[in-house]
Amino acid sequence: MFGRKDSKVTPEQVISVLSKVMDPDLHTDVVTLGMISDVRCQGNKVFFKLTLTTPACPVKEKLEQECKQLVLEMPGVEEVQMESTASVAPRAKVSSKEEIPGIKQIIAVSSGKGGVGKTTVSVNLAIALTQLGARVGLLDADITGPNAPLMLGLSEHQPTTLNNRIIPAENFGVKCISMAFFVAKDTAIIWRGPMLDKAIRQFLRDVDWGELDYLIVDMPPGTGDAQLSLCQATDLAGGVIVTTPQDVALLDGRRGVAVFQQMGVNVLGLVENMSFFVCPHCQGRSEIFNHGGGRALAEEMDLPFLGEIPLDASVRKGSDAGAPITAIDPDCPVSQAFCELAKQVAAQVSIHSLQPVG
Repeated sequence: MFGRKDSKVTPEQVISVLSKVMDPDLHTDVVTLGMISDVRCQGNKVFFKLTLTTPACPVKEKLEQECKQLVLEMPGVEEVQMESTASVAPRAKVSSKEEIPGIKQIIAVSSGKGGVGKTTVSVNLAIALTQLGARVGLLDADITGPNAPLMLGLSEHQPTTLNNRIIPAENFGVKCISMAFFVAKDTAIIWRGPMLDKAIRQFLRDVDWGELDYLIVDMPPGTGDAQLSLCQATDLAGGVIVTTPQDVALLDGRRGVAVFQQMGVNVLGLVENMSFFVCPHCQGRSEIFNHGGGRALAEEMDLPFLGEIPLDASVRKGSDAGAPITAIDPDCPVSQAFCELAKQVAAQVSIHSLQPVG
């Protein structure tokens, strides 16, 4: 028994009510976005499916609650069953560049200079996206200085092939490929641009990535051949710029933004790493490398500011031990900062997927 209300509700009425729910990031209602499906009415009971654009949606709870509440308030409705799921849309083809089968969105993580923690951000961003329900891979494009395997606990991985394709390593739910798997630890890789280009293209196309929602590409520092090769190889969802608060890092971060813009790649936003330090003993906050420069630069360049990552010794210890903080202690403040970063990056990918590149 569902109650005594006599009003009959139709799927059309439910859809009309749900069209009032706006996605605050995409600035469009959930019906127009195609998020609502399988609407069924049985007496005073309503069922529908809500499909978000990413499992890492930062407004997931808000949209779910608003959709369910509005339908529940309809005359004649006493029970609402909502199935909430997510599906990352593939990047719209915007050029003649070759697509990478099975990979929906490719995100380049870059910096204008070394020493800002770009690989640390890449690794923890990938893990955070995985924890939020996405299928994620990590391509270590720093061919001459590959560090991602160490941070992921994959230093001893021996690569294998199947049907002439490389099988990526995997740990913490993240698939990974790196030049570190193919050379001895004490071998210096001294390659010119064409060889770097070939390696990056092979890592994109000759690796059996399977089905991925996001492929995070950890770029080498600077604005050189690797950045050019990746931007020319395939269409990217966009780039994330990692900086620290110091003026020199911000200056180089500006150059990193310029590279993506000149190559016609969306800049998803900036993240300020090592933003501040909280003493574990007295809880006092110190801004060792200054603070707020990343946000100010993002505002100046009219780009999204994706978040602040605190400086924490446990991040360094976990990275050196192959035990990333986001995987080992997901509830600590720095892991939560990476989780929020993942949500903001995923949101920006969704936003740009509905817009032309430019």
